[in-house]
Amino acid sequence: MAKPNVKEQIVTASLSLLHSKGFNATSVQDITDAAGVPKGSFYNHFASKEALGMEVLQRYSARSGEIAAMLRDPALPPLERIRQYVDRMIEANAASDFNCGCMLGNFSTELASQVPGMRTVLQASFAQWGAVLAATIAEGQANGSIANPQPADELAAFIIDAWQGAVLRSKAEHSVAPLQRFSQMVLSRILQ
Repeated sequence: MAKPNVKEQIVTASLSLLHSKGFNATSVQDITDAAGVPKGSFYNHFASKEALGMEVLQRYSARSGEIAAMLRDPALPPLERIRQYVDRMIEANAASDFNCGCMLGNFSTELASQVPGMRTVLQASFAQWGAVLAATIAEGQANGSIANPQPADELAAFIIDAWQGAVLRSKAEHSVAPLQRFSQMVLSRILQ
């Protein structure tokens, strides 16, 4: 029988735990308990909780990138790809009962000013997200399905900023309404 990969157990457990509880509210003991490993195992694999947090954030960004791959699907028009992507993000937030939100946003508010290395990872993650979204918007502008003439990278940045605000408000209201407003405004006003 294969021996379980302790580092992978820690990262996997941490991804869920840090996303739902937050970084500062989660102890190393919470993480090792959730992973089912001894506390000493944590420090065999990570120099600090912050180092684990950066790896977890990179893993979250990679998973988010897999979802964002739908924005590159040439079988659908660009605006429809964006619509489906937004719908999928709304579904993910509703599935967590509006408790988790976006880990990029959560870590930005908790850690961007505390951990400079985390800020760098956050900036890279937001930039990667923006680039994929901007490429889809530019494609829609080129074929005329997206009428807004603003530069695609500025529109993408605005959409991401607005999404983060909508997610924050949906957590506060424990409601899908802010996310639906976001979707309605972006798809029928901002990109039209």
